[in-house]
Amino acid sequence: MAVLIGLSAFIEKIKLPYPVLLVLAGLIIAFIPGVPRIILNPDVIFVVILPPLLYDAASRTSWKDFKANIRPISALGVNLVFFTILAVAITAYYFIPAFNWPAAFLLGAIIAPPDAVAATGILKGLSLNKQVSAILEGESLVNDAAALIAYRYALIAVLTGSFVLWQAALQFIFVAAGGILIGGLIGYIITWIHNKIHEQPIIETCFTLLTPFLSYFAAERIGASGILAVVSAGLVVSVRSSEVFSYDMRLQTTYVWDTIMFLLNGFVFISIGLQLPVILNELNYYSWYTLLLYSALISVVTIGVRIGWVFSGAYFARLFKWKKPGDGLGSTEIDHDDTWKNVMIVAWTGTRGVLSMAAALALPLTLYSGKPFPERALIVFLCFVVIFVTLVIQGFSLPLLIRLLNVKNSEEDKEERQIQLHLIKSTLHYIDHEYPLPLEESVKALLKKEFELTAERLVREIRAHKWNETGGKRVAVRILTPLQQARIAIGLFQRDLLLKLHKDGKVSTTALKEVERDLDIEELNLNQQLPSKEDQPES
Repeated sequence: MAVLIGLSAFIEKIKLPYPVLLVLAGLIIAFIPGVPRIILNPDVIFVVILPPLLYDAASRTSWKDFKANIRPISALGVNLVFFTILAVAITAYYFIPAFNWPAAFLLGAIIAPPDAVAATGILKGLSLNKQVSAILEGESLVNDAAALIAYRYALIAVLTGSFVLWQAALQFIFVAAGGILIGGLIGYIITWIHNKIHEQPIIETCFTLLTPFLSYFAAERIGASGILAVVSAGLVVSVRSSEVFSYDMRLQTTYVWDTIMFLLNGFVFISIGLQLPVILNELNYYSWYTLLLYSALISVVTIGVRIGWVFSGAYFARLFKWKKPGDGLGSTEIDHDDTWKNVMIVAWTGTRGVLSMAAALALPLTLYSGKPFPERALIVFLCFVVIFVTLVIQGFSLPLLIRLLNVKNSEEDKEERQIQLHLIKSTLHYIDHEYPLPLEESVKALLKKEFELTAERLVREIRAHKWNETGGKRVAVRILTPLQQARIAIGLFQRDLLLKLHKDGKVSTTALKEVERDLDIEELNLNQQLPSKEDQPES
């Protein structure tokens, strides 16, 4: 936690995806003399860490975008996983003498699935088209089941020397369908409970913490995919959250989950970096040249297969059908000239992470016969290298690639303003024609003036967005109005006055906390309208 908190101070300044920085930090710390060797326990990863991480990613995913892009998500999350397993297995079998077919397929199953946690961390803060983000995040949520089924049967083949294809296919259907159904059912039950215990934010927050573990264990208990169950439950909660969650519950849950995700992500990525010395200690019978050659070969195949699959799918199967103008209130138009650029971003973003590391470390030390597990140390090492290459090298280069391609920024912020403007225009019509109670003209004029001023501000900001999209010199999207500047100054004055009253002991702590809460809410509302770094013009 000390390392994580210390590093967080530099993340914004160096503009580096935080998973990359944390893995590098873990790697550096691992080679400091005297630092204890920390080995990731696979059971802890699968049971304790993965469920909340996947649930948080799923619950923040738009079901509408997920469903709209289900075709490319399925092609990447299932078909590409199996194709990657096959390509890596063939490469390992023919170019690494120590690997037989079962061990080669096992290696492929371990490194095939891109990681949801890594993908979310890499994409955070990058101005990507929202459809690209939806495809990448959706893919990383569904690919785990396919990879883990292949992993399970490849492991059985290594341990027993036998493999039955039709059994594996049936098992995959059962595991995937069972996980989705159980997770969806639990998601609906949890949202029903939330609806019954309305306006109890602490209890509701505790239920959100329980949901991923309940989904995971319920599915695993019957042999289904716990990971898919967690994802399914998260998507159901995401769909129904606006209906069943109160405003204070949403605010409280957001802060609680943001803190938990900060700690878990930090633990995961720093721990990945810490694994290298432990892995190298078991590989002293290979030369550095041989290890680097094998690592480069597997990494190039893993990355190359994805690039080839994505571009061929985009060209021949038309997997990526970009949204056309007019598809919704805040719909975005994708320039056809940018299509290949967005495809390139999808092809280049295939970061591996904690799931692959956990699967590699979960390999048993011995076979059923008591003999050592064949090439276990080499499998773990190759997995680490692929994680490092895809996470660090691709993570470093992705922001540069986006700048070089000059891809248009995501329009989510503009879409947010368009929705707000639509609400305000509808509200003005409601005040004039549909408000059920009589209103004094002075009250009516005051209400309308407030909404009209907000509408004028939103129109200016939407125009600024459209100007920035033309590719000219950026202009500021949000500019502080005199009224906002006055409110900031008044808020600071009130804070200072409240602090003085507290120090003088003239008010009770209970009363002071209530007033302070009201000031916090006012400041929160005001901060929503203040300019962010992304809104500033170019210098």
